Amino acid sequence: MPRVLVVGSANIDLVAAVERLPAPGETVSEGTLLVTHGGKGANQAVAARRLGAEVRLLGCVGADASGAEIRAGLEAEGVGIAGLATAPDAATGTALIVVDARGQNQIAVAPGANRRLPPSAVERWETDFAWADVVLCQLETPVETVVRALELARARGKLTILNPAPVRDLDRSVWPLVDYLTPNESEAARLGGVSVAGPEEAAVIVTLGARGALASGPAGDLVVPAFPVTAVDTTAAGDAFNGALAVGLAEGAALWPALRLATAAAALACTKRGARPSLPGRAEVDALLDRAGPVDR
Repeated sequence: MPRVLVVGSANIDLVAAVERLPAPGETVSEGTLLVTHGGKGANQAVAARRLGAEVRLLGCVGADASGAEIRAGLEAEGVGIAGLATAPDAATGTALIVVDARGQNQIAVAPGANRRLPPSAVERWETDFAWADVVLCQLETPVETVVRALELARARGKLTILNPAPVRDLDRSVWPLVDYLTPNESEAARLGGVSVAGPEEAAVIVTLGARGALASGPAGDLVVPAFPVTAVDTTAAGDAFNGALAVGLAEGAALWPALRLATAAAALACTKRGARPSLPGRAEVDALLDRAGPVDR
């Protein structure tokens, strides 16, 4: 099995589905509520696991009922959580998500225990970095912890993926530690135009929503078309993309088929409500790829 190590966040998601997103100061009523598990790290770990990888997660939750629920949910998915720490002095991270009838969303996050993951916490699990084929990080945990994780991965010659979400200040010294940088379009713009010309040390893959994805690197550009679907909720599409990309690369696939796998997983994630419930299994993704047939690069 391909082996993926994820270093990242784990949250409880409170999702309100309403007809339209509220304007500043406005209340939009008559919605419905879904309480589920999320966090970019945990979502990407589950996405990779459902696609057939062996997965371990390094992160931190609170010593509360939400943290216990997250642990149980990840264990039920088959994600290794030996490295999921508990912060006694912080609540489990919580995301407040509003989704409209077109599947567009607004998200506010109280990171809580996710900010209690120091570099020393990942150093304690150096054997996991030796075990992994791919190490996948995001930016919902402390930046210094992400950098340390990337350093540990690079020292062992592992492929690294950095999903720079949410965008935070990063020193240029980070780029030599990254093989694949995966911002969405707005994140790419905020990072200084990496959608056009990324850091020389990393291949940049910009996710473009309904327009697919654009990969730019030393070998040139790849434009990956999207799979047409009816979007219900786009909340976890980026997480599905990153988890699937990690699986494809861990399987030894070239970038093009890995991107096709990731784009198909992201499309399917848009067709169901909620972050974790929307993440597709491998059979579902393979069926979509088979129906679409081969696509010229």
